Amino acid sequence: MSIIRLFWIVVVWLGCHITIFAQTADSVAWRQVFTNPQLAALIDTALQKNADLRTACLNVEQAEAQLRTARLATLPGLTIGAEGTLTDTKGQPTSKTYNIPLTMNWEIDLAGRLRGEKRAAVASFWSTAETERAVRLRLIAAVAAQYYQLAMMHAQLSVTQQSVENARTTLEVMQTMKEVGMQNEAAVSAAQATYLNVKAQENTLQQQIKAAENAMSVLVGAPTSAPALQRAASFEGLAFEPAANYPLEILAHRPDVRAAEYALKAQMAQVDVARAAFYPRLNITASAGWTNNVGQVVNPGQMLLSAIGSLVQPLFSKGQNRANLRIAKARQEQALVAFNQALLVAGAELSDALTACRLSNERLQLRQQEVAAAERTYEVSKLLMQNSSNTYLEVLTAQQSLLQARLALAADCYDNIQGKINLYKALGGKE
Repeated sequence: MSIIRLFWIVVVWLGCHITIFAQTADSVAWRQVFTNPQLAALIDTALQKNADLRTACLNVEQAEAQLRTARLATLPGLTIGAEGTLTDTKGQPTSKTYNIPLTMNWEIDLAGRLRGEKRAAVASFWSTAETERAVRLRLIAAVAAQYYQLAMMHAQLSVTQQSVENARTTLEVMQTMKEVGMQNEAAVSAAQATYLNVKAQENTLQQQIKAAENAMSVLVGAPTSAPALQRAASFEGLAFEPAANYPLEILAHRPDVRAAEYALKAQMAQVDVARAAFYPRLNITASAGWTNNVGQVVNPGQMLLSAIGSLVQPLFSKGQNRANLRIAKARQEQALVAFNQALLVAGAELSDALTACRLSNERLQLRQQEVAAAERTYEVSKLLMQNSSNTYLEVLTAQQSLLQARLALAADCYDNIQGKINLYKALGGKE
């Protein structure tokens, strides 16, 4: 076995094991980031049953098989066969002949065609493996985002249900005050309208939660328990604190960027393969076996040895070789464009995620202050209505402002977490 052949065997073996190690490292990495037990269980289920990820894993298996085929292409091919004939001529004894040859076909890689195909297969394997990692990373981020979206919806539903109770209580108070002459019909109608509006918002949120739970089931690839999701849905369990900035070199860890890079290398190797078609191909065919058909009438079995060498130089291929070379070069340019685009997209996503994290933190603090102020305004307006001549319109306004502020606070909490999830994904699953 030559040193080059041994080297490629080691490369393939290491490639398979490094890929497995990378997947294991990714599994450990996300568990350190998403520490919520319910969320971790959902991610585990998704990694096992999600259809897109399963398809990506099967693509890796196909690429590995193709790599194994390309690696063995430089070895000679061996075939064995057996044939026999019986010839019966009138007046002559029956003639029996047989051949049992072992044939070897071996193409000597003069122009580097087989080596180019091997390099292309290696690069394609790595590109497919990195694509599978990208699908895995997107799936983890999608499950986490869907989970925290459910947490936001449940928080908004809780706020809305509390507002429904407050609106119902206020309506009852207004009806009582009307009976004793302290409020008029207009105030009671306004309170009733507020109650019905908040009740309608509760109904809408319940519908959205059901749709989100069904979307989670599709994403995970298995039915999910709605009560379990409702009990566990919270904004806790994300152990990821963004840094102020990151070096651009960290984009090299992103699996989609690495997949585009390996795809470019594969197309560069295909250009070499297309160019090698213009050069001669040397094939050696050798046979060794057992036969009795060596031109004698009566012949016991004897050894048969033969060897043929052929050198084929393409002269006129109807423009096919030139066309294949132009196609290979065009695909190489496409792969280069895709690689550059992957870098631009990665940089933009990283910048967007950092901006979202920074601004969402500031917005979250402002929203918390807004909720506190709205709560004070609502309590003061109720006291003023009960102990002064203030109209109920001020209470309704304060109540509606408090409801909207609390709903917006839940949405801002989700935006803050979503920004961290996007940053985790933009960094390629690295902290």
